[in-house]
Amino acid sequence: MATDILMPALSPTMEQGKLAKWLKKEGDRIKSGDVLAEIETDKATMEVEAVDEGVLAKILVGDGTENVAVNTPIGVIAAEGEDVSTAAPQPNGAEARAMAPNIDATRETGSGAGSGGGQAKGEVPAGDGVPATVPAAPKAPSAAASPPQPQTVSTPEVPEGTEMVTMTVREALRDAMAEEMRRDKDVFVMGEEVAEYQGAYKVTQGLLQEFGPKRVIDTPITEHGFAGLGVGAALAGLKPIVEFMTWNFAMQAIDQIINSAAKTLYMSGGQMGAPIVFRGPNGAAARVAAQHSHDYAAWYSNVPGLKVVMPYSAADAKGLLKAAIRDPNPVIFLENEILYGHSMPVPKLDDFVLPIGKARIHREGKDVTIVSFGIGMTFALKAAEELAKEGIEAEVVDLRTIRPMDIETVVRSVQKTNRCVAVEEGFPQSGVTAEIGMRIMEAAFDYLDAPVARVTGKDVPMPYAANLEKLALPSVGEVVQAAKAVLYR
Repeated sequence: MATDILMPALSPTMEQGKLAKWLKKEGDRIKSGDVLAEIETDKATMEVEAVDEGVLAKILVGDGTENVAVNTPIGVIAAEGEDVSTAAPQPNGAEARAMAPNIDATRETGSGAGSGGGQAKGEVPAGDGVPATVPAAPKAPSAAASPPQPQTVSTPEVPEGTEMVTMTVREALRDAMAEEMRRDKDVFVMGEEVAEYQGAYKVTQGLLQEFGPKRVIDTPITEHGFAGLGVGAALAGLKPIVEFMTWNFAMQAIDQIINSAAKTLYMSGGQMGAPIVFRGPNGAAARVAAQHSHDYAAWYSNVPGLKVVMPYSAADAKGLLKAAIRDPNPVIFLENEILYGHSMPVPKLDDFVLPIGKARIHREGKDVTIVSFGIGMTFALKAAEELAKEGIEAEVVDLRTIRPMDIETVVRSVQKTNRCVAVEEGFPQSGVTAEIGMRIMEAAFDYLDAPVARVTGKDVPMPYAANLEKLALPSVGEVVQAAKAVLYR
C-alpha cells in the first residue's frame, strides 16, 4: 500500500520550509533509519530519516523547492512493483499553502512518524520516476496526521440545527480563553511566552493585544514560582489560567499544584478555594524524547481535590476549557501538541460550555466498546473505521474528563456490547486504562463476554529515534487486534 510522505515540521510553529536536496533517488530501496533528504528553515537544517521500509517510488517535490507547506505530500513510498503513477507533483508556495491541511506536527500514530514513511529526521521523500513493488500487507492509516472525524451522534449539549464552524483545536482553546476573559475581569493568563511571543504553540495568539500586559503575563522560566503565584492569586479570589509550555516542566511545580491548589479547600474547612486552571500540552509530540513526552493523566487523576480534563475534539476543547475556567476548583487541563493543528467542527453558539465529568459517544456500535480520551481517540476512531470494513461495529466512547470519570456511560455501552477495549498513550502500570478496566469489573462484570483489553504506550521512557518512538506508542493496528481478540476473531 503506497504511503504519501508529507513535509515534516521542525517545530510546532513551522508552517513551511525548503526541501534542500534528496539524498536518495527514485527506485532506491529504503530501510528504516536511512537518511533520505534535507529540509531547511530560516533557523535550522534537518535530515529526513526513513521510518518505514519499501521503495522510493516517486518524488513529488524536487530539490531546492522553497516554501513547501507542512504536510504537503513530497513523495511516495511503495511496495515493490506497486503502481503510483497517479500520484501528482505538488504545487508550491502560496498555492501549496492554500491546499495543505493546517496540521502542525507530523507524528503518525499507527503506521509511523510523520505521515507514513518518515518524519523530521524521520520523514521520507521520493522523486519523479517509476514506482517500485512488493505486495505487502496493508497498513492501518495514520490517525494523528489524518484525524478521523467522529460520526454525528445526537447529544443534548448541542441543540439540533446549530451551525457548525471549522476551526483548529488551537483556535478553539484561544477563543475559549478570550470569551471568558471578556466575560470576567478576574480571569487572566500567565506563563512562559504567552504574551509577546503569542504562546509557544500560538494558543494565546492575540490575547495580549486585546487584554493588555496586566492580564496576559509573560513569566520567567520558573514553573515552581509562577505556579505558586497563580495559586496565591486564586486563593485571593482571582481566576488564573496558568500555561505550562509542556506538562513535563510542571514537575517543577507539582508541590504547588497538589499540596497548595488541590488540598487547601479541604484543609481550610471550605473557607479557601482555588479557582485556577493549569493547562498546556501533555504526552508525546514528535521526536522530543523522554523528558518532553510523558503523559501525566494518571498522575493527576490520582489526587482528590483536582479535576482532570483531557479533550480530543476542538468543540470539547472549547466547551470544557470554558467550564474549567468557571469551576471553583483547580482543574488540570491536558492538551496535546499533535492535536493543536487539527481542524474540526465547533458549534457556533454565543456561550458554548460543556459539563465536566461527562463522557461522549463519538460513534455508536453494537459489537465492542472502545474507550479512550485525548489523542487516544485518534487510534480509537480510526480503528473503528477499519473494523467497520470487516463488519464489526465498534462503539467509541470519549471520556473527555479523567477525574471525575463518567464510568456510567462506559458501563451502559458495555452492557450493550459485552466487550471493551480501553486505549491510552500513557504507560500500562497504574494507568487510566487500568482504572477503567477495574471500574468495569466492579460495575458490569456479569455483562462481559471477554476480559477487558488494554492498548497503551509501551513501558519504556520515550525514545528519541523516530522508528523506536513509533514502536513505543500505541497504533491503530493494535486497537484493531485487541478488538478482534475480545470478539474471539
